[in-house]
Amino acid sequence: QVTLVESGGGLVQAGDSLRLSCAASGRFNMAWFRQTPGKEREFVAAISSRTDTTYYADPVKDRFTISRDNAKNTVYLQMNSLKPEDTAVYYCAARTVVPSALASDQDYWGQGTQVTVSS
Repeated sequence: QVTLVESGGGLVQAGDSLRLSCAASGRFNMAWFRQTPGKEREFVAAISSRTDTTYYADPVKDRFTISRDNAKNTVYLQMNSLKPEDTAVYYCAARTVVPSALASDQDYWGQGTQVTVSS
């Protein structure tokens, strides 16, 4: 059974930084998504399990960094220069085939962690 456990969310002020972690029970192509009430789950970033190639959504490019520690099967999302519009529940996702920015392509999901950025 595949498990994804996120941690690191919290309440911060605009301009602050936060790092999310996602511990997986194996090695997968990993991605972060976020969701606010009434909206679709939105792609944030992804990283390949084979090449460590990274992909980012335009709103977070140059502010967020996705990385992985393969020895720990853990993926991180370093979020800098946070903005109030980054407020959301952040979900970790895993896919076995290739990385994808589509929520419907993901095979497994974590439980989500709340990130709140105050102005």
